[in-house]
Amino acid sequence: MTNVFPPVSWLRGFGRPPRILGLDVARGLAILGMAGAHIGDTRTFDWGDPGSWTDLVNGRSSILFAVLAGVSIALMTGRSALPERERLPYLRLSLVGRGAVIFVIGLALEMLNTPIAVILTLYGLIYVAVIPFLRWRPWQLLTAAAVLALIGPALLAFLAAVALHPFGAGIGFVLYGSYPITVWMALVLGGMALGRLHVERIRTAVVALAVGILLAVGGYGLGAAGAALGAVPAESGDGASLSAPSGWAGYPEALAQSDPLQAAISAVFAVDPHTGGTAEVLGSGGFALAVVALCLLLSRPLRWPLLPLGALGSMPLTAYSVHVVSIVLLVGPGGFFTSNAFWGLTAIGLLLGATLWSMFLGRGPLERLVGRGASAMAGIPTLPVITGHRLDP
Repeated sequence: MTNVFPPVSWLRGFGRPPRILGLDVARGLAILGMAGAHIGDTRTFDWGDPGSWTDLVNGRSSILFAVLAGVSIALMTGRSALPERERLPYLRLSLVGRGAVIFVIGLALEMLNTPIAVILTLYGLIYVAVIPFLRWRPWQLLTAAAVLALIGPALLAFLAAVALHPFGAGIGFVLYGSYPITVWMALVLGGMALGRLHVERIRTAVVALAVGILLAVGGYGLGAAGAALGAVPAESGDGASLSAPSGWAGYPEALAQSDPLQAAISAVFAVDPHTGGTAEVLGSGGFALAVVALCLLLSRPLRWPLLPLGALGSMPLTAYSVHVVSIVLLVGPGGFFTSNAFWGLTAIGLLLGATLWSMFLGRGPLERLVGRGASAMAGIPTLPVITGHRLDP
């Protein structure tokens, strides 16, 4: 059989089963959305002002990325079937290796000193944090996600207030930073449940779309109710405790100023991007779920025009890193700017570059590096293919 010209072969085969093109398309949208959140010049969202709709990328793009991370983890560990117990040691080590490489890449991007809250360090941690949940059934994953979403934000806020807003590298990274673990684990576990429920089926996508819309309406409605009631998020920091004497002698006064109950209530109604409130988890999580469902549904009839987005979504780690590096090259370490024109150029460049790379070279370079890290940690020379899916992020 004669060799087929690479572009022709790619156009025929890319995104075909067992790979799920709709998930790649959704990942591509998440990358473009995060680029917009970083460098886009947006104004506060208003339904009546279409010019403000670009504000939807703020917060929601990273949450979409988290949901998709959960789906990918489910696919790489058995799809709709729970992984066999005999494979668990390999899968655990693979996830640890994968998370470690992603974490190091995140640290390298943070060293570039951009104003971006780099997502990859926590993303690497997530690959380790999901290990206890690999054999959980979908209903168990959904239950855990619901508990984290409903209780986690209020509990974290209450504990922070009781402890008079503690600080430290660990809790700042995991609990009270831009990406609190309660929010992210809820979203990732929800994504894992979706991945276990035959995500490739149209029926699953339709149900996910309906559920996503309901969650979005409920979450944003909860946030609107909180605003109407005046239950605004309490300000973070330890300023309240500093105005009272330190130690046990001043603790009652400082605790009263910190107001743990109000902090917990505020965390329930917090809906703004990166506030980590229950309303944000439900609202933006539902929005992300609806986007994933729409991508799954539209990728079938619109396969051809969506191929560039799918190519971008097939190498999200590479694309994200290229985007961060491009900012440093343009304005230097510590520099900051917003430009919708540069956002547009970034989108075009990423789509074109990812399409050409995928067409002629296949997997993204950083995706290959992460795959090698996973294989090295598991002690296996090459990654096995699980129903057509490698352990891609």
